[in-house]
Amino acid sequence: MTARDRTSLAQKAARATPEPVARRIRGLSDRALAWLFISPTIILLLAINIFPLIWTIYLSFTNYHANRPNMNVRWIGLRNYQRILGSEDIWGYLQVTAHFVFWTMVLQLLLGFGLALLINRNFRGSSFWTTVILIPMMLSPAVVGTFWTYLYQPQTGIFSYIVNAFYDFGPLDMIGSVKLAPWAIVIVDTWMWTPYILLLSLAGLRSIPDYLYEAAEIDRANAWQKFWHITFPRVLPFLMLAVLFRGIENFKMFDMVAELTSGGPGSTTELVSITLKRAAFESWKTGYASAFAVILFVTVFGLGNIYVKALNRVKR
Repeated sequence: MTARDRTSLAQKAARATPEPVARRIRGLSDRALAWLFISPTIILLLAINIFPLIWTIYLSFTNYHANRPNMNVRWIGLRNYQRILGSEDIWGYLQVTAHFVFWTMVLQLLLGFGLALLINRNFRGSSFWTTVILIPMMLSPAVVGTFWTYLYQPQTGIFSYIVNAFYDFGPLDMIGSVKLAPWAIVIVDTWMWTPYILLLSLAGLRSIPDYLYEAAEIDRANAWQKFWHITFPRVLPFLMLAVLFRGIENFKMFDMVAELTSGGPGSTTELVSITLKRAAFESWKTGYASAFAVILFVTVFGLGNIYVKALNRVKR
């Protein structure tokens, strides 16, 4: 096709455009055009996020069961919420979840920040070891749970072998022991998500200007003074941001723990997400599970809002 033919086709396409439509588009303001382009995305987000939330809130006030959609749905008011908040089992599952969130955050912060301080020195091979450390974060949580199930085997697992190399405890049944199972899921989550804390801490360390350390050298500050007055305050917002993200994710952790322990033995690793899944898809108490989901949402949203306000104060 020659250049003349292409020009002719372009002219025909321009003439084929309906003139009223073109005039209407040319008459729109920049704001109207912006809304015209983003309105499909807004409608999609409302359909995906807002409608399910409103529907869940509605179901939380009913006795609806998803496996019996033709039954008469009754409005029962706050009865589901009263059953949940008055249940000792639910409060026990919340304690298990709080234990999991607290210790994973503590260990991940200590290990992640410590590794970031080490890697920030740019020693030979630091790039290689950074890549190696980041590998667990790239895996699927369900795959990690299945992988560690084999590592935790008391007779053939490598975890028991490594621990007994330092002290002879005998075969360690990390998953089957009531005392060890809560720590088993903490160890796995720490192994998987410490690299995330490492990345954010390293970003904070790399953002500190060198002239601050040079000024501290002139003032004859020692290593501890430089860390406490320069390094830590500058990295603290990054650490708090990491705690916010990982805290929310760990509060709703499901797949890794479901594959690793399924909430057992007994209910020693029964996180609230697993309890919610059992109520919704095993007992089919959809109204009850919806009320539980609303309570968890309000809890996470409220705590997150308080934490963000504290984070804003630190940034100032």
